Amino acid sequence: MWTVPNALSLLRLLLIPVFLWLVLGPQADMWAVAVLAVSGVTDWADGVIARRFDQSSALGRLLDPLVDRLTIAATLVGLALRSLIPWWLVALLVARELLLLALVPALRRRGIVALPVHYLGKAATFALYWGFPFILAGAGAAQWQQVLSALGWAFVIWGTALYWYAALLYVDQARRIARGASARG
Repeated sequence: MWTVPNALSLLRLLLIPVFLWLVLGPQADMWAVAVLAVSGVTDWADGVIARRFDQSSALGRLLDPLVDRLTIAATLVGLALRSLIPWWLVALLVARELLLLALVPALRRRGIVALPVHYLGKAATFALYWGFPFILAGAGAAQWQQVLSALGWAFVIWGTALYWYAALLYVDQARRIARGASARG
């Protein structure tokens, strides 16, 4: 249970309120970007370490995607409250999470705690982890900030599309599991 990847996921979890305070309190945007960068690097590192050193665990399979979702949710709320992203984007990403959450009861009835993480889901998370910090860093009027903002929006649009595509793959995977269980029953 106490593995390096799980400790990194726990660190990411603890960084969420720090990020929100930096964005919404003093509006220390570059510090908030640094917190998101640390969160992104530790998200990548926990996966690499878990695979390379055989430190995968049931807790990690639950904690890592949960912290990913909470980090993205906190980032969405923080940026939307600052009017840096529109609320419709928040709704679009939350709707995806609700769709996947709706699959949980059917999967649990079949003894499945979580679906395996798909590389497209990881790619979507990666794109969003890059996009939102660029949008935050690009919140000013300077030309370099406008460039960062445009780059951020490119990542966010791509990440959102991948996020939804991965969700559709998870729905299909859950449907096939349910159909297979019905055929065996």
